[in-house]
Amino acid sequence: MITLVLGGDVDIQARATPSAAFDRLEPLLKGADLRFVNLEGPVDAAAAEALKSIGVDVVSVANDATHPQAAAMASLTVLDHAGIAHCGAGPNLDAAHAPAVVERSGEKVAFLAYTSLRRLFGPAAQEFPGIAQAFATTAYQPDPHVTEIPGRPPLVRTTPVPEHLDRLVSDIKRAKSGNTHVVVSMHWGLPGAELAEYQVTYGRAAIDAGADLVAGHGSHTIQAVEVYRGRPILYGLGNLVSDRPDGLLAGCMFGDEPRLELIPVRRNAENECEPLAGDEAGKVLRYVAEISALRSTTVSVRDGIASVLVGT
Repeated sequence: MITLVLGGDVDIQARATPSAAFDRLEPLLKGADLRFVNLEGPVDAAAAEALKSIGVDVVSVANDATHPQAAAMASLTVLDHAGIAHCGAGPNLDAAHAPAVVERSGEKVAFLAYTSLRRLFGPAAQEFPGIAQAFATTAYQPDPHVTEIPGRPPLVRTTPVPEHLDRLVSDIKRAKSGNTHVVVSMHWGLPGAELAEYQVTYGRAAIDAGADLVAGHGSHTIQAVEVYRGRPILYGLGNLVSDRPDGLLAGCMFGDEPRLELIPVRRNAENECEPLAGDEAGKVLRYVAEISALRSTTVSVRDGIASVLVGT
C-alpha cells in the first residue's frame, strides 16, 4: 500500500524564510510515502530547498501563474537540481505532457498535470516551451424563463476543447500502461462551490481513461469531492501555502483497501499554514460534506478528519 498526501496551491517565492510556512504541517507530510502540491509560480533555490525539506516529491507546474517563458524554464532546472519531480510544463509539447514517475515499494506512480487557466506562459507547441493544456470553450444560453422574468442571467455552458480532451485521455492511457497508479492534476475552476461543466467532463474522462485520482486546484476555494466509478475527483483542494486562507490536505491510500481522508488547513496570523482542529475543522469539513453530497458522494466527519469511501 502507498500513501499519498496532496495539497493545493503553494506560493512561497516571496517569503524571507520559505520553509517556515510548512513547520506546522510537517507531522502530516512526513508520514506519507509521496507528497504532491501545485507550484503556483516560479521558484528559486531557497524555495525549492524548502519544498524538499518538508518532503515534497512531485509538483505540478501547469497553471496560470507559471510566469514568462524564461522564468518557467529556469524553475524546472531549479527543481531538477533539488531532486523534485515535476509535470505539466516543458521545453516542448511532448515534455509538457510527459508524466513524472516516482517509485515506492516497487510500485510506480505517474503524475500528469494540466491547466484550464492561462495567462502569461502559453501552451506548449511541438518545438516550443509551455504548459500542458486542458482548455474549455464558453457559451451563453438564454435562460428559458427570460421572457417571463426579464433580466435573468444566461446559463453558462463550458465544454472541453476536443483535441485537448483527446490528448489528456491518450496521455493517461499511456501512463497507465506502464505504471501502477496514475494521478492527474487539474488547474481549473472558478471561486466558490459551483463547478463549471468542463471540470466534470475532464474529471470523469480522466477516471474513465484509467486515472486513480484527480486532484483539482486553481479556484483558490475548497470545492466538492466526487467518487466516480470508485475513484475520487477532488475538484478543489484550495490553498496550502498561499495569500488566501483555506484548503485541504488529502491523504489517499492506494492498494487493496483504498482510503481517502481530508484534513482542513488554514493560513494563520503568522502567515504559516496549520491544520485546523475542533469546531473550526468541523465547520470546514461539514461544508465539504454538504457540497459533495450534491455530487452523490458521502463524506463522514469525525474528530477533525473527513473520510470518503472509495474503491467500491
